[in-house]
Amino acid sequence: MKKRLVALFAIMFSSILVLSGCKGSGSQETITAVGSSAAQPLVELAGEEFTKSNPNQYVNVQGGGTGTGLSQIQQGAVNIGNSDLYAEQKKDIDASKLVDHRIAAVGMVPVVNKDVKVKSLTIKQLRQIFSGQVKNWKQVGGQDLPITIINRADGSGTRASFESDVMNGTPFVRSQEQDSSGMVRQIVYNTDGAISYLAMPYLNDTVKTIAVNNVEPTIENIENNTWKIWSYEHLYTNGKPTGMTKDFLDFIMTKHVQQNVVKKMNYVPMNEMKYEKDYKGNVTPVSKGVK
Repeated sequence: MKKRLVALFAIMFSSILVLSGCKGSGSQETITAVGSSAAQPLVELAGEEFTKSNPNQYVNVQGGGTGTGLSQIQQGAVNIGNSDLYAEQKKDIDASKLVDHRIAAVGMVPVVNKDVKVKSLTIKQLRQIFSGQVKNWKQVGGQDLPITIINRADGSGTRASFESDVMNGTPFVRSQEQDSSGMVRQIVYNTDGAISYLAMPYLNDTVKTIAVNNVEPTIENIENNTWKIWSYEHLYTNGKPTGMTKDFLDFIMTKHVQQNVVKKMNYVPMNEMKYEKDYKGNVTPVSKGVK
């Protein structure tokens, strides 16, 4: 009888240990961040760094564009909505229900096929090109070569930022549109006379950047507002963040991430910005950086 009881207790104890082990090893938590393609590389890498420090906690990052990010967070379908725009700038978004977390600033840069023989354009010339008034590179100091415009799709925050800072109410001419920054870059590389624009983290040597008013697109020039085409990377939450979502947002704003992830990926750390831009496009200086 005693042997049977001992055996029974041994089995029960072993079962408890197994169940406890399963619970511990399978205890994973995931949050989802959706939206801006310009913010996506930063949020992805920050998520990877976060998981290194917090095993079994994962950040699922998806693109889809600013419009998708704001719509999804408003509906409560995701934990974080990534946006290049203030929520106030998007129709059908109730900004009063959302909480804005600005994690970085980012420059938007005109890019052309590497064979285009133009180094700098004015804002007016960019507007004339993207509105269809200028159709050949020889009209702005380049060679006799037709201009091919590659635009981002409607709903893109990168497009909306470029439109706000460059077009000034002038509509874009109808042209080829692409959903992703990576595809835009590839098409510009492969197309003679092509022009488009990219967020700075997507720049590489397959395309040629264009200075604006002879000002180069650099981190320092964005900090000082000498480079005028820039926006924030906003991470929106539906109400005040809690739990893992709050922990992740706090993690992004740490000195380690701002200096070793944000800056190295060609975004501008928030505490290094010397100017602030509101949702109406008004730019004002700040004495100690934007918080």
